[in-house]
Amino acid sequence: MTRYVAFLRAVNVGGTGKLPMADLRKMFAELGFGDVKTYIASGNVAFNSDKSEEAIKSVLEERLAAYAGKPVAVFVRTAAEMRRILDDSPFAGKAPNFTFVVFLERKAPPDAVDNAVRLVEEEVRIGKREIYVHYPNGVSQSKLRIPAAEHGTARNINTVKKMVDMTSGQ
Repeated sequence: MTRYVAFLRAVNVGGTGKLPMADLRKMFAELGFGDVKTYIASGNVAFNSDKSEEAIKSVLEERLAAYAGKPVAVFVRTAAEMRRILDDSPFAGKAPNFTFVVFLERKAPPDAVDNAVRLVEEEVRIGKREIYVHYPNGVSQSKLRIPAAEHGTARNINTVKKMVDMTSGQ
């Protein structure tokens, strides 16, 4: 049995994609996932499964689309990957609420940073299947747009750390 994290894209954001976390936990349990825990109302779920990442993603996206009436992207990582993502952060010394990880399906293209639009003071680095972004003045003040990140989902380092803790038994 492997411990996983799933990040749902566009859940409970801006009044769209409403999905109560109790319903989400129930959905995960009905799909056969164990020890299901959610963190804040934005689609962060820790759980156990013996299925592959691809199988988990497929079954979740199918079930969520039926629930929401529209596609809901799901990004799945193992507990070990989550630890690596946190450990690999190039902005470890920066404010965690101003530092984000954008979770992607696959590695960003090598020109992802070069193709960023309105990159001013922000710092952007490419990871394995994620993009790290530090917003020195806060994300709400930034006009940065990263085309390679548009189909991903972002979480700040505080949330990443919490999900690491939830998958490591802390």
